[in-house]
Amino acid sequence: MKRLLLFTLLLTGLGFGSRAAVGDTTVIYAQTNIDMGDHPIDLDSFIYLPDGSKTYRKIFMVFTLGKYACPGNPPYCGQWDYTVDNYFMKDNGDTIHLGRFITPFGYSGYGPFSNSWKGDYIFDVTDYYSVLKDSGKVRISYSGWSGGYTASVKFVYIEGTPTRNVTGFDRLWHGYFQYGGAAPIDNVITGQSKTVPANTQSAELKFVVSGHGADNNNCSEFCKKYYQVKLNGTQIVQKDIWRDNCGFNQLYPGNGTWIYDRGNWCPGDLVNTNTHVLSGLSAGNNYSIDVDFENYTDNGKAGYGIDAAVIYYAGFNHNVDAAVEYIIAPNNNAMFVRNNPVGDYPRVVVKNNGSSAITSIKFEYSVSGGQVREYTWQGTLASLDTTTVVLPEVPELRTATGTNLMFMANIKEVNGAADEDASNNKSISYFNAAPQWPMQFIVKLLTNAGDASNGISETSWKILDATDNVIAKRENCALNKQYNDTISVGPGSYRLVVTDAGCDGLSYAPYSYPGVPYNPGRGNLSVRSMGSIIPFVLNGYFGGDFGCGYTQWFDVIWPTEVVNVNARNAAMEVYPNPAANVVNISFIGMSQVNGTVKILDAVGRVVVNMPCSSYNTQINTANLTNGVYNVIFVGNDGGDKMHTRLVINK
Repeated sequence: MKRLLLFTLLLTGLGFGSRAAVGDTTVIYAQTNIDMGDHPIDLDSFIYLPDGSKTYRKIFMVFTLGKYACPGNPPYCGQWDYTVDNYFMKDNGDTIHLGRFITPFGYSGYGPFSNSWKGDYIFDVTDYYSVLKDSGKVRISYSGWSGGYTASVKFVYIEGTPTRNVTGFDRLWHGYFQYGGAAPIDNVITGQSKTVPANTQSAELKFVVSGHGADNNNCSEFCKKYYQVKLNGTQIVQKDIWRDNCGFNQLYPGNGTWIYDRGNWCPGDLVNTNTHVLSGLSAGNNYSIDVDFENYTDNGKAGYGIDAAVIYYAGFNHNVDAAVEYIIAPNNNAMFVRNNPVGDYPRVVVKNNGSSAITSIKFEYSVSGGQVREYTWQGTLASLDTTTVVLPEVPELRTATGTNLMFMANIKEVNGAADEDASNNKSISYFNAAPQWPMQFIVKLLTNAGDASNGISETSWKILDATDNVIAKRENCALNKQYNDTISVGPGSYRLVVTDAGCDGLSYAPYSYPGVPYNPGRGNLSVRSMGSIIPFVLNGYFGGDFGCGYTQWFDVIWPTEVVNVNARNAAMEVYPNPAANVVNISFIGMSQVNGTVKILDAVGRVVVNMPCSSYNTQINTANLTNGVYNVIFVGNDGGDKMHTRLVINK
């Protein structure tokens, strides 16, 4: 049970650049690897953009968040969840908000994070082309209070015809507003009157809102409230200010409370823009718009970051236009890490960019230059809607081996005829093959204490084949118990699906922090060949810190030789954990041990640094204070690097 505690851009992988012909994509760099510092700051840079003489199908702002080795003493690098806002400002005073994201709990050496880690945050800013031309100033507004992060910003302009031309926009409310104080937030988020520009056929409210602060009810970060949109005095929508899927975050795990649902944001992810259609508006007419928040009073230490604008659109530029938005799988891009690597069905997201409903789409697709296959999707896709299309199984995907393989998906026909705009029909991705497992293996599950209220473990697993038949499962497990299940399967594509009802995995770092009253202990799940002590590498397992769950796809083929199920079979264990005055470190799966063991405290300071050449090493920890430490082994040849956590509790 959860307890509340006091990308280098792959344009082709996402499908953006792969649709454009050679020479019609322009990339402008605004900032490159600038240190965002260790306190709140606005980082500005002046840039020159396209002159407005061409039309662009899509414009993206790509923010690449990076990390560096923090010098410490001071500043230290907590690398916690901080708000990053992005703006573009013209000399005439026009300012637009380009997007917001929250940095991850990105402590170096934890989960996927290293000092060389980079992650992309991609924002579609096509609607602001009227401002994003000629020249102006790009501003990064960083709210952090620790160092360790770098910022790179670039703009990608893809020539072509947009879905709809923008006739204008009105920026409404923007800033950070107190919530729950003596003065209601609705006293400052007040109604506004606007006029619809000429040639407008539709309008949408773009509303970015994220909850922060901590009052007596943990608002607005950890409490669910709502807002209501009113058009000409009539309520048209009520929307919760909430994200309920942080435990499924694609960027995970983090060295903090990354699993907890929050006020419309999750650590390490974009703050979603809520889009609300403003129906019934006509060009030249005046209208009023207002947003009212749920009534609430406390001590005023809660608040919401808000940025809102109304975008006005002309009519659709095409009647029939289907677009491949991106490929979910197979894909190496970090945006889809929980959906890969796969060995069964490709999955693509398509959007209807035309004015007419789409009832059929004919695809062609292939893996790494293999046989080109066709499939016709049938259904109903309304204008501006998206859907995920699951393409039929590709044998080459199941038998593929290696890395950096290529997958292609292309739209050939829409509603039985050629698409009106073919420039957005094709996308490619690069991917690693799913691992190949033997036909017989063992799944070992050690449950933790979990939620002891009903005596049933929160963690369960099941294995499904390519047609979603359950081949094996282990559920309704007892607490603190070891289960060993032998699995036998035939050739095919499968997936191991692990779920945790409490969304806190089998191991969750904050439970081990000194002073935390709830600690269910640490469980474990591993898969290994019959007779082997070396576990398979499980993508996304991260020592049990997987939140709500994870999925491991794997392929089974007729054996012609011994299958190497691991690219890396080495593992490091520390025990006892928690420890007091002495800790033991053991290595398995290594031909020899020759490197250095380092123990780092919570702010990254090295407190133990010793050479290691033994499979079993004992370290004196009597001088270490209570807390959570990172244990890192680095081989002298650079070939081995392993990490785990250690809790000192005396």
